Amino acid sequence: MKKLKLFTNIEESYTELRYKTSWPTKAQVVKSALIVMIASIIIAAIIWVMDWVVEKVMSLIYALPSFF
Repeated sequence: MKKLKLFTNIEESYTELRYKTSWPTKAQVVKSALIVMIASIIIAAIIWVMDWVVEKVMSLIYALPSFF
């Protein structure tokens, strides 16, 4: 009996994940997660500072008397 292509693909995927994939160690995963967290915090801080500066500039612009 001929197998469905779907089942063949699932079996091949399982075999590849089980025997041919190199998985990172726990230490590598923790190190990568920390790097991502630190980078996210730095980027969030940069965006916060940029937002604060734009807010202050816009406050100054809106506070100017209108000449038109």
